[in-house]
Amino acid sequence: MKILFSITLIVLAMNVSAQEVNKKIHDQVHNKDILINTCTRDGITSFPEFKEMYDPLYAAYNPDAATMIELKKLIKKEKIKIVFGTWCGDSKVNVPNFFKILDALHFNEKNVNIIAVDGNKKAENGAIDGLDITRVPTFIVYDKKGLELGRITEGPKTTLEGDLLAIFKKKNL
Repeated sequence: MKILFSITLIVLAMNVSAQEVNKKIHDQVHNKDILINTCTRDGITSFPEFKEMYDPLYAAYNPDAATMIELKKLIKKEKIKIVFGTWCGDSKVNVPNFFKILDALHFNEKNVNIIAVDGNKKAENGAIDGLDITRVPTFIVYDKKGLELGRITEGPKTTLEGDLLAIFKKKNL
């Protein structure tokens, strides 16, 4: 009986702490439905407003070959957090291009954490607390120990792959 009670408590605790993935809400700031909190790539690429730009931009983006060769040599077991808004024009352009780069690098998708924010650049349940998100999208690169190596905020200074390379080169100094 004790074991059954313990298992029930564990299951209840897991359900309370579990966050709905690809959660849709109505954003008051933009007066439209958006995604919020943790998302999957399938979730964002099937969200109608985001998908309409994602597919053609992903297909059209060609990362610089020389930069990609350098990047491939530097990537190990880093993790990347993408904070974006389904309502945001810069997110609609840069997120598909960033995924094109990650795919070309054969970056492990399990090491990518995607978080959608509302029009106030907030997520629920503290999902982005302490990240100092002021603009979206923000791509944050972490080393395998969880230390931030660098970030690309809103748009790249050069190109997405160029800025990513600069982050990885800085790590290897």
